[in-house]
Amino acid sequence: MRLQKTTPKKLIYLLIGLLFLSCNESEKDTTPWVSLFDGQTLDEWTQIGGKANYKVRDGAIVGSTVRNTPNSFLTTDKMYGDFILELDYLVDSTMNSGIQIRSNSYPHYMDGRVHGYQIEIDPSDRAWSAGIYDEARRGWLYNLEGKPEAQKAFKQNDWNHYRIEAIGDTLKTWINGIPAAHLIDDKTASGFMALQVHSIGKEQKEGTEIIWKNIKILTDSLSKYSMNTPLKPLITKNYVAVDEVKKGWKMLWDGETTQGWRGARLDGFPSNGWEISEGVLTVLSSGGEESAAGGDIVTTDAYGDFELKVDFKITEGANSGIKYYVDPELNKGPGSSIGLEYQILDDARHPDAKLGNHEGSRTLASLYDLIKADSNKPVNPIGEWNTAHIISENNHVEHWLNGMKVLDYERGSGAYRKLVSESKYVKWPNFGEAEKGVILLQDHGDRVSFKNIKIRPITKN
Repeated sequence: MRLQKTTPKKLIYLLIGLLFLSCNESEKDTTPWVSLFDGQTLDEWTQIGGKANYKVRDGAIVGSTVRNTPNSFLTTDKMYGDFILELDYLVDSTMNSGIQIRSNSYPHYMDGRVHGYQIEIDPSDRAWSAGIYDEARRGWLYNLEGKPEAQKAFKQNDWNHYRIEAIGDTLKTWINGIPAAHLIDDKTASGFMALQVHSIGKEQKEGTEIIWKNIKILTDSLSKYSMNTPLKPLITKNYVAVDEVKKGWKMLWDGETTQGWRGARLDGFPSNGWEISEGVLTVLSSGGEESAAGGDIVTTDAYGDFELKVDFKITEGANSGIKYYVDPELNKGPGSSIGLEYQILDDARHPDAKLGNHEGSRTLASLYDLIKADSNKPVNPIGEWNTAHIISENNHVEHWLNGMKVLDYERGSGAYRKLVSESKYVKWPNFGEAEKGVILLQDHGDRVSFKNIKIRPITKN
């Protein structure tokens, strides 16, 4: 057998070929991705919201616009908490769209409207693709203003690639390999994914398309695969989002100091009984006695018409409250200052839930001792955060809990005054009818925590 002589030139080609194969092997993605789309059907996906068209074409999901319908969402049937998601999309230059993550749809919330984090798809001149928007809640949380590299990374009329990491309270995004957003926010821990087809106006063309493909996810060993980002995180705890600022919201507590607050019967803030730690304001336990430790705290400013939001977290058997239209001068005796009260209570364990002249009127989110909150109210478990929302305008008052309106009433109406006459407040003339009053957080001797305390003063026309 005669061996063929290998020339130096052939040897060089052989070495180059081996090097090429070696590089290909080393660059092969061994990440254990799981596909969210089988490339053939929309099995394990469900459409919510509008009537946009979704179909499968050439191994991709195609969404197309339909006139006279709200935003449409093709949602995963499965819920996800922590994950790393990657996908590719091709969007028409005239469209607005997004990828929903940790999103939900509840009957009590805007009649089932999809809400939650949206990773924006924005082919407009604004170029905020891969920014983070809070759909049907707070609006923009992290836009791409001042981030030209990320803005320029979007490819018009071409495929774009997103990487999205949601691990704990940290959300990070990349567009075509360029870091785009870094957000610290703990509003929602889990939910579905969704592909949005935005509603269109009269001037926009019906049938405009957005296409998604290569949709894959990781849910295990995330620390091993998570990527670092050079972007400074935007922390939303005790923070007013840009769209909230435009609507007139401001922080009522700054998350760090006692500025703007004092003891209800003190010139300054209580020296004991309250704690500020890591952006959380907590009234400490003192055995359940009302205003016996640090006492109630009130705002230094008074408010007339307003909208108030407060996140609160209770412990087992706890009792507290958020009072409004409070006049600290009314009650100089023992106990709490007097005002209308959004009740905070562990309904299952505190005896107050079964007390009161009006049945159920001392339960969570009720107008204390006057009006019972809706029995179907959505309540998060002990140790988790809930959101109280109070709106008072032109004497019409609403109590909301976790996005659901649980009661409303008219201050000063005949029905309201009748309820007062049958309650513990009957001894206070014109109770709850003051034009202005301070906001109060109650010390009822149980450990209760507060954060994200925001107010929107409403100016009368």
